Amino acid sequence: MTKSTKPTQAEPETDTQNEAAQSILDFGSAMTATPHGNIYCLTIIGQIEGHVTASSGAKTTKYEHVLPLLAKLEESGDVAGVLFLLNTVGGDVEAGLAIAELIAGMTKPTVSIVLGGSHSIGVPLAVAARRSFAVPSAAMTIHPVRMNGTVIAAPQTYSYFQRLQDRIVAFVAGHSHISAGDFQDMMLKKDDMAADVGSVIYGEEAVKLGLIDQVGGLSDGLRWLYGEIDAEKKKRGRKRSGN
Repeated sequence: MTKSTKPTQAEPETDTQNEAAQSILDFGSAMTATPHGNIYCLTIIGQIEGHVTASSGAKTTKYEHVLPLLAKLEESGDVAGVLFLLNTVGGDVEAGLAIAELIAGMTKPTVSIVLGGSHSIGVPLAVAARRSFAVPSAAMTIHPVRMNGTVIAAPQTYSYFQRLQDRIVAFVAGHSHISAGDFQDMMLKKDDMAADVGSVIYGEEAVKLGLIDQVGGLSDGLRWLYGEIDAEKKKRGRKRSGN
């Protein structure tokens, strides 16, 4: 007689696996263990949501979620480097600039990869990382600061717009290889967009202009990140040995 065999049961998911799955669902993020150290991957997609909630049908990145998460990643001893995957369509300018400033202030190795697009405030987010990449098909849309809804038509309002725009220009110029003047000219270009002023540039062009560091995709970004992590480990080792 042949013995009946019971179907093998799948092993129950651990708490760590459940937390990882929930992190992807909630934040579009994931932690991956590599021989070089743990890499935290964070997606910044859709509209950057600020103080006002976006429409229910919009894909958003909520700045009140991202800001404390970035602070946690900076302080975590379990995270060796952070990879940012970008595909944005604009959003709240001040919220996006706040995220960009926090990324730029991180001491851990950070890499950004522009995939689909980096619209408006997505440009500071792209250049905020220590190294920026863009795939050849990535589109970066650059235009002046704008506001929807009721606007008080007073000189102070236009002055505020200009000062906010100056902050964005200064940030981009300070974290990339493009000059403030050239970036401002791209913002105000008149013959590149059908119903607006501004510029649309793609991956290779963004690198030639000095806006993005390198054309490349996921493997290129990870390779650079691994190199930075290994270099920092060696530096820490030399300090401990007193050399």
